[in-house]
Amino acid sequence: MKVLIADDHALFRDGLSLRLEKIEPKSIIFQAANFTQALKILDDEKKIDLVILDLDMPDMNWEEGLAELRQKANGARYVIVSASEDPRNIRKSLEQGVCGYIPKRSEPKILTSALQLILDGGTYLPPSVLEPNPAISGSEKNSATAPVSSGKTLTNRQQQVLGLVAQGMSNKQIAYELGLSEGTVKLHVTAILKLLNVNNRTGAVREAERLGVIRHEKY
Repeated sequence: MKVLIADDHALFRDGLSLRLEKIEPKSIIFQAANFTQALKILDDEKKIDLVILDLDMPDMNWEEGLAELRQKANGARYVIVSASEDPRNIRKSLEQGVCGYIPKRSEPKILTSALQLILDGGTYLPPSVLEPNPAISGSEKNSATAPVSSGKTLTNRQQQVLGLVAQGMSNKQIAYELGLSEGTVKLHVTAILKLLNVNNRTGAVREAERLGVIRHEKY
């Protein structure tokens, strides 16, 4: 797997590289300190699988920059890692097709679990978006999450997790069954609740039954 990390802080790039190498030891990781370097790497390397991008980089308007990067490597998956947790930025990123938005202030274990979730084909959003925030108006709150919940498409891994949730398993039991960390399972469950637009595990099972994602006899 080829990964491009585009961030203007060398220490952060190096730390993120180490985490990715632990998750995917065979990863080939490229680093860019600015937007121009990122474009050049995408020109030189025709097959980049994952792009991890900071919103606030030198010589880049992030919305236009993200769109241009996606044109260069439209087969790659894109993840935003940013100090900003503004729901409007998160919403706009999702609208441009990113598969994850990870705040830089995330604890190391959360960062690792989020990256693992994304590499498994899932979508990661920070809790500030997944949980109600009284500082955000109702209409803005709905629009920030709509791109995630409207498609109702679960990855294979999320379907596996949901099937085990339907059997009444706890996160710890699911983690053991699938060979995942409990933190990664928790992130999968959170993403499932958001995708299905429900508030709890029972609601997720019922909605999944209605959509035909899981069968009643599984639990």
